[in-house]
This record gives sequence, structure tokens and C-alpha cells, in this order.
Amino acid sequence: MSAPRARLETLPRGLQAALALGLLALLSFPFVGSDFYVQMVARMMILAIFAMSLDLLQGVTGLVSLGHAAYFGLAGYALAFITPAAEPASLWWTLPVAVTASALAALVIGFFVVRTHGIYFIMVTMAFAQMVFYLFFDNKVLGGSDGLYINFKPDAAIAGWLPFDLENKLSFYYFTLFFLVAVYAFLRRLLWSPFGRALAGIRINEHRMRAMGFGTFGYKLAAFTLAGALAGLAGYLWGAQSGYVNPELMGFHMSAHAIMMVILGGMGNFAGAIVGAFTFELLLDLFKDLPAIGGFDTGRHWQLWMGLFIVALIVFAPRGLLGLTQRRSKGTSGEQA
Repeated sequence: MSAPRARLETLPRGLQAALALGLLALLSFPFVGSDFYVQMVARMMILAIFAMSLDLLQGVTGLVSLGHAAYFGLAGYALAFITPAAEPASLWWTLPVAVTASALAALVIGFFVVRTHGIYFIMVTMAFAQMVFYLFFDNKVLGGSDGLYINFKPDAAIAGWLPFDLENKLSFYYFTLFFLVAVYAFLRRLLWSPFGRALAGIRINEHRMRAMGFGTFGYKLAAFTLAGALAGLAGYLWGAQSGYVNPELMGFHMSAHAIMMVILGGMGNFAGAIVGAFTFELLLDLFKDLPAIGGFDTGRHWQLWMGLFIVALIVFAPRGLLGLTQRRSKGTSGEQA
């Protein structure tokens, strides 16, 4: 049996060229940008990985999660717990442990939440995430509201040989860029695989998929677990870069930010999640730096301007920023079996 014919987004050639130029710009940016901006762009790339992990749920499978940040924060906490106070821990086992911790949490939570649909799914994901948030927020053993410090970045040494040093800002930048490209390539390949097409079919018509013999529960649970693992990868990189984790990384606001990133760029093709993450962070810095007008501190109320921008985008470009470019290339995207 094959999945119903679901629309899978292809990228126009012009946009593919723009993404290639963007990759070239990211590769060369450390040679022209200051240390501050290099770290800022690395943070944007981490958030882009986080946004792509949510896009697998929201844009491909049609599952809107308000608790996705829980897996992002869990991996950061896992790194904090297993990193000794006086020396760095090995990258080669802390990364798999942290990502696995997030994946297992997503598997357990997903076993319950993917049985629900629509608004109930949204509310249950938020409820589980809030449970995780308050578990860490109210527990001093887990760091409490103050969070935990990570004194050292992971050590990449292999039997005494150091292929790269993550304490070096340039090495960490390219390490993050590698994962950004790898995750994007993996998810694009997944999108066109039988598994990805089945997920797209579930988004279009889950009842029909079940009638055709597809185990939709297993597919959704697998997507939920994979999305949690990728969010964990982003959380690990965030903790390693910032050297600090706190419960706010698991909070509702972080999940909402990820949703806005996906909506900003456009859902379902993962390039939109990258564009949305970079755009969101740039707008965030822009709105926070707005000058005061009279007695009104415009920068302090950046959420107002961000909200107005998102509303305007939804009204005039419901398919996101990439949707604006794809309007001129309607013939390049079609239905795939």
C-alpha cells in the first residue's frame, strides 16, 4: 500500500541557489565578523536546528506541540549533570547520552499524547512540558530556579588526539554549522522517504491512512521521538555554548518561540524553519533596541511589535517568508506519490 498523494514542498531553483549562497555566507562569516557576532550566528544556527525539529511535527505531520522545549532543555540539563565541575567531559559520549535522554523523554510522553488529536494534543503537550518545567524549577537537587552552570565545553579528544577544540569559538561555530547542514540534509531526505510521505499522508487525512492499513500511532510516535531527539541535539549545543542552563529553556515561552520561527519561515520544507529562526532572532534584536518614544519604552515592549509582525505575516503571507518566493514558482511544486 502507498500513502495518499500528499503535497510535499519542493524548493524553486532560485531558492535553492539562495540557500547555497546562505551556506557560503555562513562558511565565510567568521572571517569578517567579530567574536560577538560569530557567537550570535552560532546561537541562531542552534535555534534553527530546534525549529527544524518542531517543523517535523508541525509542518510535516500536522502535530502542533506547545511543549517541544522540554526536550531542548532536558539535553542541556543532561550535559550539565554529567560534566564534572573541575574538568570537561568527553564529547563522544555526552552528546549521545544527552540526545538519548531527550529521545526517551519524547518516547514516553509521546506514547500518551499522540493518542489525542487537535486542541487536546496541543493542551496535553503543554501540560507535560509544564510538569517537566516545574520538576526542575521547584527541585533544588536539580538546580532549582537558579539553574546549573557548565564550566567546560565538551572535550573532543580521541585517545589523546584533539581533532578540534570546542573551547575555540571558531571550532564551535563550524561544529554547529556541520550539525545544521547535517540535520537539514537528513530531514529533507526523510521528507521524501516512504516514512516521510506517510507522515505527510497523516497530516492530510489520518482516517484514510488508517483505513489503508497504516499504523498511524506508530508513525506519529516515531516522528514525535525523532523530533525530541533533534530538539535535544539543539539543547546540547545551546548548553555547551552558553555554559548555563535553567528551567526557562523548558518553558512555554521557548516552545512558543519555536512555533513562531516555523510560522515565520514557512512550514513543511525545513528551509523555512532555518529562515524563520534567523529572522526571528534578528527581529528580536531589532525590536529590543528600538529607541524610546516620549515616555514609552518601545524596546521593552518588543513582544508587542513581534506579535504585530507575526499577525501581519499570517494575513499577507500565510505560507511564511518562503511562501512569498514560491508564489512566482507555482509550477515547480506539485504532488508526489
